[in-house]
Amino acid sequence: MHRNKPGARNYAVGLLAAAAALLLRGLLNPLLGHENPYHTLWLAVVFSAWYCGIGPSIVTVVAGVAGIWYWFLPPYHSFVGKGSTELFGLLGFLAFSVVIVALGESARRIIMRRRQVEEELRETQEALEDRVRQRTAALAQKTSELTEKAALLDLANDAILVKTANDTISYWNQGAERMYGWANAEALGRSPHELLRTEFPVPLSDIQAGDSWEGELRHTKRDGTKIVVASRWTTLRDKSGAAVGWLEINTDITSRKRAENAARRLSGRILNLQDEERRRIARELHDSLGQYLAALKMNLDLLAAANAEEEKLVSECAEITDKCLTETRTVSYLLHPPLLDEAGFGAAASWYVEGFAKRSGTKVNLDLPPQLGRLSHDIEIALFRTLQETLTNVHRHSGSSLVEVSLHLENQQLRLEIADNGKGIPAEQMRRLLEGTADIGVGIAGMRERLRELGATLEIHSGPTGTSIVVTAPLPDKPPIDSKSGDSMRSAFVA
Repeated sequence: MHRNKPGARNYAVGLLAAAAALLLRGLLNPLLGHENPYHTLWLAVVFSAWYCGIGPSIVTVVAGVAGIWYWFLPPYHSFVGKGSTELFGLLGFLAFSVVIVALGESARRIIMRRRQVEEELRETQEALEDRVRQRTAALAQKTSELTEKAALLDLANDAILVKTANDTISYWNQGAERMYGWANAEALGRSPHELLRTEFPVPLSDIQAGDSWEGELRHTKRDGTKIVVASRWTTLRDKSGAAVGWLEINTDITSRKRAENAARRLSGRILNLQDEERRRIARELHDSLGQYLAALKMNLDLLAAANAEEEKLVSECAEITDKCLTETRTVSYLLHPPLLDEAGFGAAASWYVEGFAKRSGTKVNLDLPPQLGRLSHDIEIALFRTLQETLTNVHRHSGSSLVEVSLHLENQQLRLEIADNGKGIPAEQMRRLLEGTADIGVGIAGMRERLRELGATLEIHSGPTGTSIVVTAPLPDKPPIDSKSGDSMRSAFVA
């Protein structure tokens, strides 16, 4: 994906932020003296890292450090002659600034990619909805015109047929001939469902029981080609109200369904690219920044051993470096835990659940098969992202004190269930979720599309006593482990 690079305006803003920090430090100088010289500069670094980009952030750090070094550290108005205390303070500030800039840039990239994905999905959905609206409006207009002038029915592109009470064809327009390949003489008197080998989404008796029905059907043309049609049925009744037949209007939406499937595949590809980018960022944080901080920590330890009289200051610097290392590892592992690639879903899930319980204060019971082993790469990523997204939603919205996470493998299928004891999803929002009309953002939509690509299903159940997410996925590559054959591994994590 394309990402805009910082422009001259961003660099100018970074310099202004550094200047403002220095000006504020000057105003506070009578109160602070030369102690804590970098306090006001932290704000400028955080601002630049979050809003301006990595280049302007570096400019802010360099300009701010130069100003502090020249104006606010003795000997004043000079870049030379500074003591070791000022040097250690500078190193600590630079180390922590590197972490802030890296975290800010990572957050900016993730947010920009998320916005791009949301925009692409929104544009695709709007385009599909617009096509559906246009097609529906055209179909309604054609139906009205054909009712008034039966002679014009043969000019319609849609297939229009009338069926008798015995479910045989009594009218077959030229649109039906063009769509299905059967001539009028060949179709009359035959059952349309046998002629077209119709695949119904619901029992035929349920469709014929009402006055009207709309839905999608799968038909087979004369040449064997399968198509999907948007079908509208209207029951024809006599004066006494008895059903004497049905008017059926079918519109070929095969191309639209292909477009929808292409959009789903695109969504899955975007999610895969997002996973790869997370893995890359996590690896860079761990392998580059983490290694630099580790080297800095070792040098500080050596310096502390060589300069006993400055041991306290060096110890403080080492402590700050330890915090930087811890924070860097945490961010790297949350983006893409190495355990997921190295040891599989079981180890990664245990690590993440334990960390989640500590951070959120929510008790989590984790139930895994005793000999889980490795699953396919795609399934492991999908399960971990589902667990990650679901626990995040539990912490943000449910008010739950307990979460039950269980994984079972049997009969060539995998079943992951995550249940909380929170307040549940409101009834109206739950209804819209089940109908697919709710504004669910990227989280749940991403889970659904990721699982759909694997042939898996996602179910959401909610009530006053809590919410549960159930994932069911096929396991074609190897015989699954029967989680009921022995005691499963259960772990309880509490903050």
